[in-house]
Amino acid sequence: MQAIILAAGEGTRLRPFTMSKPKVMLPVGNKPILAYVVKALVENGLKDIIMVVGYRKERIMSFFGDGTKFGAKITYVVQEKQLGTAHALIHVKNLVKEDFVLVAGDNIIDKETVSRIIQHDNNPSVLVTESEQPSKYGVITIENERVASITEKPDRRIGNIINTGVYHFNKDIFQIMEEGVKTGKYGITQVLQAKIEDVRLEAVRTDGRWNDAVYPWDLIKLNETALDLHGQEISGMIDPGVTMKGAISIGAGSRIRAGTYLEGPIVIGEGCDIGPSVAIFPSTSIGNSVEIGPFTSIHNSIIMNNVRIGSHSHLGNAVIDDGVSIKGALSAFVGPAHVKVENEFFKVEEIGTMIGEDTLICSRVVLMPGSIIGAGCRIGDGATVRGNLENKSVVI
Repeated sequence: MQAIILAAGEGTRLRPFTMSKPKVMLPVGNKPILAYVVKALVENGLKDIIMVVGYRKERIMSFFGDGTKFGAKITYVVQEKQLGTAHALIHVKNLVKEDFVLVAGDNIIDKETVSRIIQHDNNPSVLVTESEQPSKYGVITIENERVASITEKPDRRIGNIINTGVYHFNKDIFQIMEEGVKTGKYGITQVLQAKIEDVRLEAVRTDGRWNDAVYPWDLIKLNETALDLHGQEISGMIDPGVTMKGAISIGAGSRIRAGTYLEGPIVIGEGCDIGPSVAIFPSTSIGNSVEIGPFTSIHNSIIMNNVRIGSHSHLGNAVIDDGVSIKGALSAFVGPAHVKVENEFFKVEEIGTMIGEDTLICSRVVLMPGSIIGAGCRIGDGATVRGNLENKSVVI
C-alpha cells in the first residue's frame, strides 16, 4: 500500500513562524512536524511515500531527500499553486498504483493512528476523533458508521467528532476529486460533502495520537506531545553542580554550565551554551546553537535554532523563532489574553509570547501575554509590547 502526504501549504494562521518555512517543517520536540508523520507511516510498513510539496518546498526536499535515512522511498510532486487539498491530491493520480493512505503532513500522528486506518481497508474511510474545540476543524456527523455530513469550521455547535484528514481511498477517488475541482471545489472535504452519497465514506474512530497546530499558541501543546522522552541521553558537556531531573536529551557539542537546573522533559540540540545558573523547566525544546545567559528561566517553550537569550530573562509558554537575539532582562509574562490572528480575535486562557525570526529585543523589555511579534522586528531598551507587531516593526 502506498501513502500520500499533503505538505504543500504555508499555514498562514501560524505566521510569523511560516514566513520562511512551511507549517510541516516547524520544529516540535526539535524535529519537524512532518518527521513524525513519516515515522508513523514507516512503522506501519508504508514505505512507498508520495509527498505533495509547494510552499518553500526546498526546505522539505533537502531535509528528507529520497527518504533513505528515514527508511522510506519518497517521491515528490509539486503543487505550484496551493489552491486546496483536492487540487493537491489529483496531482499524484498517475503515480498511484493501488489503494492508498492519505495523510496531512502538518499533524502529529503515531503508529497506532495509522494502523487503525490501514486495518479498515474494505471501503473508502476517514479517521475521526473527538475534539474539545471542534469549530477549528471539519465536524462530522455519523449515521450507521458512515459519514452523513462534513461541515468545515462551523459557526455553531454541531458535535465534537472531527475529521483528522487521515483517509483510506482507492483509485476511484481521483475521478470524484477531478469532478469537484472542475466545479470550483478545491478542498477534499468540500468534494466529499458534495458527493457524500456516492463515496459512502466510513468513519473509523481512533484513540491514537493526533495533534494539530492551527494557531501559533497551539505549537506549545504540540511540543508537549512531541516530548515523549524516556531517561536521559547526554552527548554534551555537563559541568559540576548541574542538577538534572526527569527525561532530558542534550546534543553533541552543547555545554551546560555550573548551577543550572534542568527538569524534564527537555530536549536541547547541538552546539548550545547554557548557563551558568539557568533554570529550564518541563516541556521545553531548545534547538541547535542556542546561547542562554546566566540567571535566566524558561518553561514550557519552543526555542528554535541560533537564538541568543541574555541573562536575567524570564519567559514561558513562548515560541522563539530562528535567529532571535534577546540582550537581557526580558520579562515575557504568561496569562490570559485576547489574541488577533488574520483579523479574528481569540480568547486564550494561558499564553506567553510568540517572536518571529531574526528579531532583536534589547534590554529590560516587557512582553505582555499574547504578544505576537513579527519577523525582523527591532524593540528598544525598556519597551513594553502588547498585541501584534507586523514584520520589521521598530519599537523605540
